[in-house]
Amino acid sequence: MVECGNAPCKLLVIDDNPESLRMIEDMLSSEDLEILTAGDPETGLKVFFQQRPPIVLVDLVMPSMGGIQVLETILAADPIVEVILMTAFYSAESAVEAIQKGASNYLTKPIDLEKLRTQIERIRADARLRQRTAELDHELLSAYAFEGMIGRSPLMLDVFAKIRRVAPHFKTTLVSGATGTGKELVARALHRLSPGSSRPFSVVNCAALVETLVESELFGYVKGSFTGATKDKVGVFEYADGGTVFLDEIGELPLPAQSKLLRVLQNEEVQRIGSLVPRSVNVRVVAATNRDLREEVAQGRFRQDLYYRLAMVEIALPPLSERKEDLPLLQRHLLSKFAAQYNKNIHGITRRAQAHLSSYSWPGNVRELENVIGNACMMVAGELIDVQDLPEQLRRPSRPFSVDYGLLTLQQLQQHHVLGVLQRFGGNKARAAEALGIGRGTLYEMLARMKNAEVATIDRDHTGPVKTLPLPHSGTG
Repeated sequence: MVECGNAPCKLLVIDDNPESLRMIEDMLSSEDLEILTAGDPETGLKVFFQQRPPIVLVDLVMPSMGGIQVLETILAADPIVEVILMTAFYSAESAVEAIQKGASNYLTKPIDLEKLRTQIERIRADARLRQRTAELDHELLSAYAFEGMIGRSPLMLDVFAKIRRVAPHFKTTLVSGATGTGKELVARALHRLSPGSSRPFSVVNCAALVETLVESELFGYVKGSFTGATKDKVGVFEYADGGTVFLDEIGELPLPAQSKLLRVLQNEEVQRIGSLVPRSVNVRVVAATNRDLREEVAQGRFRQDLYYRLAMVEIALPPLSERKEDLPLLQRHLLSKFAAQYNKNIHGITRRAQAHLSSYSWPGNVRELENVIGNACMMVAGELIDVQDLPEQLRRPSRPFSVDYGLLTLQQLQQHHVLGVLQRFGGNKARAAEALGIGRGTLYEMLARMKNAEVATIDRDHTGPVKTLPLPHSGTG
């Protein structure tokens, strides 16, 4: 984060061209911006480590050390520094490499000083906004924490509201959702808010039960009822009498056991294997599944009557991909948790790493996010998690779109290539036009034709987001 406080913000310029240094210093120096200069990379790095400026402007091509190497050295020491590369020898390959290695921007000489001034001010404004957002996130964590869960998205607030309404009254509840969405957390919240919160909360993983032992685990047995039954055993339902039984992965329960479970729910009594005497039990049951139980019923793999008994109230958990607005709070919560667990002084996640986290699809949901943040906290050497601390699948840049080129006309193929190059350069039309080998005016004309044909809409100057609509007969990813 660019932090300057009340003192002037420092900008370090490293360039082997004295005229370029003098021009930038004369044009940009002001009361709130102190310009530091260095005529070679070695001196520049010494100044950087002495002064720790939050913004660094580096020439790409210098005699003793290239700008990319300077970029890597600076970001390895302090990943939150904003490094801008500049060069008179532009190439698309070097621009892409610079951005991938963490450069904030890539400028061509002669530098447009007015645009550079605007960009520096934007960097500082973004940093102030991120700092305020981080402060708000700390405040919001307590406001949006609910029984061990974190969420401020409308989807999760609906889940929390339903739990509050259901918990005092439920006898059976079905919690559905993909793996890693937090079904057990919902079950524990229902138990803690129920009248039986002081009684046991018993967890049964139905997928892990051996079919021949399901009955004995759930309902218990008496001594001598079968070989190996050397003493009486209390089943899960008896043990949790007055409390809650959580049946995880209920869709994995064999059909014979489903029938006996239904009888327990209907009669509120269990019968141990080998006993003729039923025992009354008063338990609340929360069942969880990542399957579509309606489909399982249709396929004959799950009893319809048991489904209706369990699903008297159903709480559906959304995947993380549908509640991305919860990501910042979840990240901060998990960061605090693992920093304390590993006894590390970790302050946050860099903007670059946050961009990778927010663009990932999270197929493993909150559990996968927890694993990623936990692993990053374990591996990071400094105070901030950066891109290199993330797993490989998050470091890989995603493709902007996926297309079956065999189904495209030549015009559509050209349009896809133009959009791909434009997206590769973050929407900067000047750099995209140069990479395509065409004039900027020609690029504007091509984009206008796409817009008129309702093929694509580009709504961006050098800094705004790129918005694209899918081309006809093509896929988007």
